[in-house]
Amino acid sequence: MPSHLLSIADISYTDIISLLDTASDLKGKRTRGKASASLKNKTLGMLFEKSSTRTRISFEVAMTELGGHAIYLNYRDSQIGRGESIADTARVMSRYVHAIMGRVYKHETLTELVKYATVPVINGLSDLEHPCQLLADLLTIREYKGKFKGLNFSWIGDGNNVCNSAILACALTGMKMTVACPEGYEPNHEIVAKAKQLGGVVNVTHDPMKAAKKADIISTDVWVSMGDEEEYDQRLRDFKPYQINSKLLEQAKHDVMVLHCLPAHRGEEITAEVVDGPNSAVFDQAENRLHVQKALLLKLLS
Repeated sequence: MPSHLLSIADISYTDIISLLDTASDLKGKRTRGKASASLKNKTLGMLFEKSSTRTRISFEVAMTELGGHAIYLNYRDSQIGRGESIADTARVMSRYVHAIMGRVYKHETLTELVKYATVPVINGLSDLEHPCQLLADLLTIREYKGKFKGLNFSWIGDGNNVCNSAILACALTGMKMTVACPEGYEPNHEIVAKAKQLGGVVNVTHDPMKAAKKADIISTDVWVSMGDEEEYDQRLRDFKPYQINSKLLEQAKHDVMVLHCLPAHRGEEITAEVVDGPNSAVFDQAENRLHVQKALLLKLLS
């Protein structure tokens, strides 16, 4: 297990399985009302440049239930908002906390934190990747499907940060990946190349129906991410054919599982019928953010 987690590709298949096993164990213990104080007297510093629901709650609850503490810092209320450098922030935080989680706009902010921090740094989201989300997705897939190898994972929508991490996660776990997106919204080319170097099978198409064909898993995200608001009208026009709806699900396997990292905009990237329907695993997926992040914190801080 590495010292930091900026990319899902920072960890090996063995690391992933170990994290998922630990997460499943912690999930079971929580269900039975058993707590662990494994991170007593440990503190996680959380830097938020972007707003958050699941990331903030899951990391705070994770640290609390493991006996530790989490400190929330947004850019506006910290000295970063007044011009203090990331380098100095990393140096100072490392004297106070035992790990840093950053939810930021630019991935370079995280690499700068890693360069100057002397404690583990976790990517809670950047413009390039969202590895913690994919760990939760992998736990959910294993719970529903019991395996990874040979499954057909289809991403339909924006080739964004979550899609990038999904491409790498599929390559690491042996799932076949198909991405369907409009022209100009393809996933990062370097990520696709890296996945192929890892032995992954990645296909990029502009045909959502083709991508959904015989899919075991269909995943999507909002069409307009934070920072893309000025493109709202254009994106809604471009992505209209890429909605996850009942007609599209007819192309997939009968037991296809539907994932969405949330928040969901019902009627845009996904219909209410699907997100609230029998094929949806989105709320189990959201819950699993807590369990995998507990496992990750234990691995990095123990």
